[in-house]
Amino acid sequence: MTDLYERDLAGARFRRLCGGNQQEEEQESCVEIAPIPGAADAFALRDSKNPNAGTLRFTGDELRAAGMTALP
Repeated sequence: MTDLYERDLAGARFRRLCGGNQQEEEQESCVEIAPIPGAADAFALRDSKNPNAGTLRFTGDELRAAGMTALP
């Protein structure tokens, strides 16, 4: 597999996923996830409150193994 960090995220469409602290909306834990353009079953994740901080990138298998089932 290609290095996912070499892939350009231009055109990636991020979707917000939230969970965790549900009592106060401002305290809720959220990430944004997007399929990586040109990479099959690969995703970029970023902090929804600070999207310019960078991304982490994972294969779909890695995310499913971690229990994430709501993949775009």
